[in-house]
Amino acid sequence: MRRTAGVVASLLLVAAAGCSDSKGDAGAGPVLKPVPKVSSSMPAPPADGELPRGGRVIFPKYQLVGYVGLPGSPALGPLDKDLDAKADKLEKLAKSYAVGRTPLPVLELIVVVASGGPGKDRKYRNRLADEKIERYLKVAREHKMLLLLDIQPGRAKILDEVKRQERWLKEPDVGLAFDPEWAVGPGQVPGRVFGHTSGAELDGIAKYLSGLVAQNDLPEKVFVFHQLSARIVSNEKALKQHPGVVTIKSVDGIGSRSAKESTWHKLTPRMAAGVHAGFKLFYQEDTRHGPLMTPAQVMALKPRPEFVVYE
Repeated sequence: MRRTAGVVASLLLVAAAGCSDSKGDAGAGPVLKPVPKVSSSMPAPPADGELPRGGRVIFPKYQLVGYVGLPGSPALGPLDKDLDAKADKLEKLAKSYAVGRTPLPVLELIVVVASGGPGKDRKYRNRLADEKIERYLKVAREHKMLLLLDIQPGRAKILDEVKRQERWLKEPDVGLAFDPEWAVGPGQVPGRVFGHTSGAELDGIAKYLSGLVAQNDLPEKVFVFHQLSARIVSNEKALKQHPGVVTIKSVDGIGSRSAKESTWHKLTPRMAAGVHAGFKLFYQEDTRHGPLMTPAQVMALKPRPEFVVYE
């Protein structure tokens, strides 16, 4: 199974990464915690409610390119440390993907990580502390990048976990990513089985985000869902378009170039109307099967990958 090492690693990261599953932070319902004060050193959000590099519309102006990660866990992507240096490297990488568009780099931070242990509430997930999220948002703003909050919900309900991040999702430069491979049912353990979602569940998330955009006069909000195989998302066509939400399906196939392209051609025809295509590259898993695909090879895919993310 993809990233099984990450599940084991997450058990060791609860203290070091500021994750918590304590009773005060693990309610199953969508009740929000009191909003903590944002540090005075936090850069201001983009002016006039715009995106980090101007405007309020994502496509077709921008090409999104991102790094994913979790503090202290290199197995889960390059955003584990040295954030300013990684941001500079990402900036250069994003330019190689622009192909006639303006590059907009993305920091995809795992804020809810699936766990192989149940935790006190038996939801098999841990949450990243607000202080850690604030640190990544600070770096994103200093470099005029988007921040995506990535959720691996374990046994918790995905929409409940999304709503717990509302104070961040109200920001104009913060979007959402959902990894349903790690969304398991009662009696199941992340890492032992593949999780799953449905088009109707994805639609509920997009509808909620659309409400936040309207209520807070926000620019378009990015919503990414990751997909490794066809069985992870059922009845995808139930996902509808919602005002102010840019939905992206990230195809997460692993392996050689031919294997990844095969997964791409299986999953992209299933995209619901209005969904944009994304593509994921794995520095470790992919290179066990050959060279990592180049930007030119990735951008030769049809349809065009409008979000390319590296783990």
